[in-house]
Amino acid sequence: MRDSTLAAGEFLETISMSGKQFTDTNVLIYAHDLDAGFKRERAASILHALWETGTGVISVQVLQEFYVNVTRKIPEPLTLADARGLISAYCAWQVETPTAGTALNASEIQERNQLSFWDAMIVATAVQSGADTLLSEDLNHGQIIEGIRVENPFLH
Repeated sequence: MRDSTLAAGEFLETISMSGKQFTDTNVLIYAHDLDAGFKRERAASILHALWETGTGVISVQVLQEFYVNVTRKIPEPLTLADARGLISAYCAWQVETPTAGTALNASEIQERNQLSFWDAMIVATAVQSGADTLLSEDLNHGQIIEGIRVENPFLH
């Protein structure tokens, strides 16, 4: 029987690797949640691969959501200092800062695609970043939204 986790390179071969991979908050959270089981292993493998290839992209929104969730909402919360350290490390990635224009675009994406505003902000910021793929379990796997393919890395 095959191990359920993918090696870093193997994961990257399973998704569209033509460019940048915008990473949603849930992937970061699972990688640091000791109680996430299979999802923790998978998320850690994904993040390792993104570090290795330099293709990871996140947004300020993702960093904010990550901080709140890992310090308050997971069963074994991280200390504030540990969470800050992780955010500092993720700042080595391409970090997109939403603008007022991003928020307006998100509103249009929300309306066109019937998404929550916060999911639309993730999509709008991924568009702004030039990402090809959005790694998230919160949107429909395989869906293309605004030219970006959604991949749920926890389905495989």
